[in-house]
Amino acid sequence: MDKPILKDSMKLFEQLGAIKSRSMFGGFGLFADETMFALVVKDQLHIRADQNTTSLFEKQGLKPYVYKKRGFPVVTKYYAVTDSLWDNKTALMSVARQALDSARKEKELQAVAKPDRLKDLPNLRLATERMLKKAGIETVEQLEMHGSVGAYEAIKNTHSGSVSLELLWALEGAINGTHWSVIPQKRRDELVNKLSS
Repeated sequence: MDKPILKDSMKLFEQLGAIKSRSMFGGFGLFADETMFALVVKDQLHIRADQNTTSLFEKQGLKPYVYKKRGFPVVTKYYAVTDSLWDNKTALMSVARQALDSARKEKELQAVAKPDRLKDLPNLRLATERMLKKAGIETVEQLEMHGSVGAYEAIKNTHSGSVSLELLWALEGAINGTHWSVIPQKRRDELVNKLSS
């Protein structure tokens, strides 16, 4: 299926770094050197906002992208680009560069300031924290020590129900400070191969 906005956006943003797209939020996240700064969904480009640009974007009449998760609306920090901004490539590049810089700074801060509680890591909830604690993994440091495969297998051995592979991706993402959906297929295959049969 032809997605011209996705292709055109990727080509335009090449000067920002190695541009890749991955399925995210029902569309495609745009990444420059592994940092997501834009989103293309329903053939519409959305740019990531930060504390400084959110009010600016809203004053310009830009709307945040909203998707449904378990039936509830989730408002993202990605704002739809107007036709006039899309037509002004210089202004669009400036906004994209600012979005990328902000996303990189936030990523660095998250890497430095790791949460104390397991449930506060990316992808993990209170239920996952309880499963980990039941498996003998009570701290972020213990989770890192076990690694995603070790933690997954510990949960499988102590959990009464079945455990899906999505939990393995969630644990891997939690350890690396990323959303589980951005874990490359190659890494997923490596993790599955490490599982004991």
